[in-house]
Amino acid sequence: MNETTKTTAAETVGHSKKKPSAERSPQVQSLTRALVLLEKLSENDGGLSLTELAKLGNLPTSTTHRLLTTLENRRFVRFNRVNNLWSVGVQAFVVGNAFARSRNFVPLAKIFMRHLMDQSGETVNLATQDHEEIVYLAQVECREMMRAFVRPGARAPMHCSAVGKAILAALTDADLKRAIYHNHGDKGAALTPQLLKDLEQIRKSGYALDDEEQSVGMRCVASVIYDENGGPLAAVSVSGPTARITDEKIPVLGELVRKTCCDITADFGGRLPADVGLPPRIASTY
Repeated sequence: MNETTKTTAAETVGHSKKKPSAERSPQVQSLTRALVLLEKLSENDGGLSLTELAKLGNLPTSTTHRLLTTLENRRFVRFNRVNNLWSVGVQAFVVGNAFARSRNFVPLAKIFMRHLMDQSGETVNLATQDHEEIVYLAQVECREMMRAFVRPGARAPMHCSAVGKAILAALTDADLKRAIYHNHGDKGAALTPQLLKDLEQIRKSGYALDDEEQSVGMRCVASVIYDENGGPLAAVSVSGPTARITDEKIPVLGELVRKTCCDITADFGGRLPADVGLPPRIASTY
């Protein structure tokens, strides 16, 4: 065996030793880093500098610049050479918009949302579940000078938002555990007696309430849209200042939102559970 052959054999052995390590880590580090940068940009509408992005991504500046340049070549980000800031590019919108197209209940829901806005006089929101959070998909703003605002893509915890609690109340026991306990080490803190009580009330009334839990001075009333299997697909909420959404008005808005969600469910081809969207009671052992 000559020297060249020996070297090749050694390299082969070396590669075989490295394979298990690579197989144990299915994530592509550079892709993960690039996606983190995209997420940070999506949270800052005004754009971010290279230094800011490197700090937020916990990356060296040189690495951050290479990733951003690659993303820019694919139009996922763009660089403003006037103020030297990076922002989300048009291709990110194209790809993100595919989610809304795949869930074609969004344009259908907006038709009903506009009608609900006219009936209630308040801003109407559409949101869906993503693990332990909800993600807002669309909003129809009311005509009042003081009104609620949330941009599509914004997130909120499920347990303290009306849309989130409405979805939680419609989940099965197993799905509820996964939604509440996802990434939570302390299960006792995740599912409090008050939240359990709220979910029971939501199942009885058909709507959920956020009483200044997210924003001081704002209230939201929400109900659920069901998919073809009778599971929660999304939620619609009416939101506005407490000065307008008074205690007396909450049941009225609750019934409007509940009926709107039933109408969207029917038009979308979804199926309301036999007990009008009220799943079995949560076991007391939670």
